[in-house]
Amino acid sequence: MFSISIPPVSNRHADALRHKIDTKTKPLGALGQLEDLALKIGCIQSTLNPVLRNPTIVVFAGDHGIAAEGVSAYPQEVTFQMVLNFLAGGAAINVFSRQHGIALHVVDAGVNFDFKDHPQLIKAKIGHGTRSYLQEPAMTLDQCRQALARGSEIVDEIHQSGSNVIGFGEMGIGNTSSASILMSLLCGIELEHCIGRGTGLDSTGLKHKIQLLTQAVEHHVWDGTPLSALTVFGGFEIAMMCGAFLKAAELKMLLLVDGFIATSAVLVASKFHPHVLEYCCFSHQSDESGHQRLLEYLKAEPLLRLNMRLGEGTGAAMAYPLVQASVNFLNEMASFESAGVSDKDA
Repeated sequence: MFSISIPPVSNRHADALRHKIDTKTKPLGALGQLEDLALKIGCIQSTLNPVLRNPTIVVFAGDHGIAAEGVSAYPQEVTFQMVLNFLAGGAAINVFSRQHGIALHVVDAGVNFDFKDHPQLIKAKIGHGTRSYLQEPAMTLDQCRQALARGSEIVDEIHQSGSNVIGFGEMGIGNTSSASILMSLLCGIELEHCIGRGTGLDSTGLKHKIQLLTQAVEHHVWDGTPLSALTVFGGFEIAMMCGAFLKAAELKMLLLVDGFIATSAVLVASKFHPHVLEYCCFSHQSDESGHQRLLEYLKAEPLLRLNMRLGEGTGAAMAYPLVQASVNFLNEMASFESAGVSDKDA
């Protein structure tokens, strides 16, 4: 597999950052999670004055063979139709990205459709969708490695353009099934507790989904490695997103993690390189069943709880203003000394 080396986040400036935060004109801890986030970003950038440059969200899209088995309320064609919607500027992620000044790229990681060239489209197709893991592995080992490497290359190019904060979203009918199985295998959580309604299954559909995914897991012999889990049960977009997370952490970017699918990708990434989690800001807790348990497993505290479950990177886009606020208060808010305000010990 491609070579990645992720250093732990340095705590060299942690004490100075904490002092700077604590001496702002406010009671200790009064800005809550924003203070923790400011400390994290300062440590990632190894500075007392962090800067956010060229925020970017990348939406990885791919089709899943398991979708043909009826695990989603929507047909597979919705994947390519939504990619076209992204490129036309009409999806929720387009609206939120424009609102917050975030650059948006869409990656064809493995959609069962051939797209025309578009300025926002990155053509990185590994295949026209994965196979159904009900019968066989979703992809070959070589395809999985290609997807990981391509995700890394995409992030490297974005970083070279000047970005130091990046969020990842996804689009792929059937991908909550892959995310649920990956979570179950890698976290050791019973599969039924990882599976949710996805795009809106009713109770009958949810029962069918649980039965199918249980059957799929029992059909395969997993060797216990993250690469094997990703190869057998993943999606091209999930694998590519995993490689993207790893590269972004190696480049010491701030990673904005979206919902359930993106969190499952960073879970896999963390099994390759645990330090990747130190660079992550978990944007929100999805309404998708299983995401809360996954966040708890990762010991991650999300910034938002809005009962969203759309994907596309929408949670990352909605959380970005809070990321900006944490950096802005750290850099711009007066201290007790500079403002001539008496603190509680005066």
